[in-house]
Amino acid sequence: MLAILNVILPVFAMLALGYGAVRLRLFPSEGVRGLVVFVNNFATPCLLFNAMLNTDFATTFNWGVIVPFYVGAIVVFIVGIVVSAKLFRNKPGEAVASGFSATFTNTVLVGIPVVQRAYGDQALATAFSIIAFHAPVLITAGMITMELLRRDGAPLHKTLGVALMRVVANPLLWGIALGAAANLMNVTLVEPAEAFITMMAAAVTPAALFGLGGALNDYKLSDSWGQSLTMSLLKLLLQPAIAWVIMVPILHIDHDLARYGVLLAAMPAGINVYVFATYYNRSVHIAANSILISTVLSLLTVSGWLYLLGL
Repeated sequence: MLAILNVILPVFAMLALGYGAVRLRLFPSEGVRGLVVFVNNFATPCLLFNAMLNTDFATTFNWGVIVPFYVGAIVVFIVGIVVSAKLFRNKPGEAVASGFSATFTNTVLVGIPVVQRAYGDQALATAFSIIAFHAPVLITAGMITMELLRRDGAPLHKTLGVALMRVVANPLLWGIALGAAANLMNVTLVEPAEAFITMMAAAVTPAALFGLGGALNDYKLSDSWGQSLTMSLLKLLLQPAIAWVIMVPILHIDHDLARYGVLLAAMPAGINVYVFATYYNRSVHIAANSILISTVLSLLTVSGWLYLLGL
């Protein structure tokens, strides 16, 4: 248990510091957005570029880990939609946005720091192989489902075009793509360039956690807390459970490798949940509350998954 606390407490202490600094007005709230943009658009792409540049693709892209991760995400997406529609009586568009809140993982701001602290740098290559498909698979699936189910849906070809543009414009994918291309071409960075990439990558963990903690001040619990709690539990418990069942009992993936993907699936809802909801103006309050609730609850649930998966 002490080992688990050593992994979890520094991560959530940084979150708490960011939250408290903004709450007590020791850090400007308007600076939080800039900090998160820096992490997502500049620092993390450098981290992903460096990871892809130094990755052995033959051993890193293990489809026995990647596919179960996304099967779990898609299954939970469907379950979330059904629960939202049947149990909470939401309209189709609102149900899709609510289900998406249980699907999209905070792989960058929380996932990378936790996985790295838990299992070291050797786990990051597997985590990055999952992140490489995260936005393309889930954003596209979410947008297509929304357009098919909501009554004022756009034509499918327009939806695919918008989804493609959102994916192509994602800086994280540019970092992955450029790093992979440099790897395949056997590019070796000169020392100043390597130092620059390394310094930028080192900024990800503290800036991401502090920024996310500060951003949590923007999310307030509302009357939808019951539905948001339900989506959060689907995200934190059901999604990683499905991934584990497929990886270990069914596919017999080595436990030490499978736990990287399972732990990543156990992370809370990502900020793109809120972006998705605001884009369609559906269940925005549920998305915001799901980010807040799942992030807070993950202190307990991630500790539980670390105990089950082993350090």
